[in-house]
Amino acid sequence: MARAMGIVAFEGDNIYVEGLSKHRPFMSISFLGRYRLIDFAISNFTNSKVDDIHIYVKEKPRSVYEHVGTGRHYNVNSKHGRLRVMYGEEEMSSAVYNTDIRAYLQNESFIWENKNEYVIIAPTHFVYLQNFTEVMDKHIESGADVTVLYKSSKNAKDEFVGADTLTLDRSKRITGFGVNRGQANQRNVSLECYVMKKTTFFELLRKAEQTSAIYWFKDILEESVYDYKMQAYQVGGQVLSVTDLKSYYNTHMALLDPKRSDLFNTNWPIYTRTNDSPPTIYTETANVTQSSIANGTVIKGKVINSVVGRNVIVEPGAIVEDSIILPSAYIGVGVHVKSTIVDRHVRVEKTKELNGTKDNPIYINRHDKI
Repeated sequence: MARAMGIVAFEGDNIYVEGLSKHRPFMSISFLGRYRLIDFAISNFTNSKVDDIHIYVKEKPRSVYEHVGTGRHYNVNSKHGRLRVMYGEEEMSSAVYNTDIRAYLQNESFIWENKNEYVIIAPTHFVYLQNFTEVMDKHIESGADVTVLYKSSKNAKDEFVGADTLTLDRSKRITGFGVNRGQANQRNVSLECYVMKKTTFFELLRKAEQTSAIYWFKDILEESVYDYKMQAYQVGGQVLSVTDLKSYYNTHMALLDPKRSDLFNTNWPIYTRTNDSPPTIYTETANVTQSSIANGTVIKGKVINSVVGRNVIVEPGAIVEDSIILPSAYIGVGVHVKSTIVDRHVRVEKTKELNGTKDNPIYINRHDKI
């Protein structure tokens, strides 16, 4: 598919992972020890032959630039494709004006410069696999002005709480937008992923600009639901949502059970920036159970039902249980870490017990020594 450009959108202010979001843009938060959240959106694009991609960054863009680079590791075609990080430079009187609509309009000339007829907009707080060629075909076949991807949830009282929802008629035309308040089991959850012609995209941006200076794109879609034909397209596979610290933790724990996950498929690879770290070393004292261990790590202690990132050291007598250890952390001798998220370059030595719960995991700040 070569008729669409991809837009990786930044998240609203309601999407915030306590601690982790303090140090980097949401999209560059570490995921499963070796990925970043942005990897799934970009991989869906490039696997679908969409290799003209704009990445919109709200603030602190350094880690995004470093991670995505030229896009070569995502298989972006160097002759026909291009990956660009877009960052608004216009001064704002208040952070409330830092919306996705404002970012798109600030970079309007670069979007028009792209020769593709359609745009596909995808955020990074939903993690799933999707072939956008199939979505494009359905979008064109339906004659819709806008196609919105969604997931039908039968457990909406517990999952996707706070997410936008869609009301559909029998033909899957969208007749209304709402919010999942956790009051019903069945909800059609919007994945805030949109397909439309570039001309329609800018019609909606102009309408939003004239309506409210602090509108987000989803706001103008909700307001325009009867002015445009909006069609829904359901994602068939697993969809995970990361919106706060608890959902970040729960998503990792769910993916450690291979029976509960279909997120990784050899026919649909998830690309990421790689490095030349050596293989993981397991010493004679190591004991690992149902865990994901990245390369470059040295395991001398016990790791149970946990995610351990690159270049981590777990010393003898240490126990890492139901936890997420981000890259380059150090877990000292005899330390017991349970239901804890340890950020990058942390050294846990003096404190021998970190005991969170699955409902309330502990977060240890980047670079801290404890």
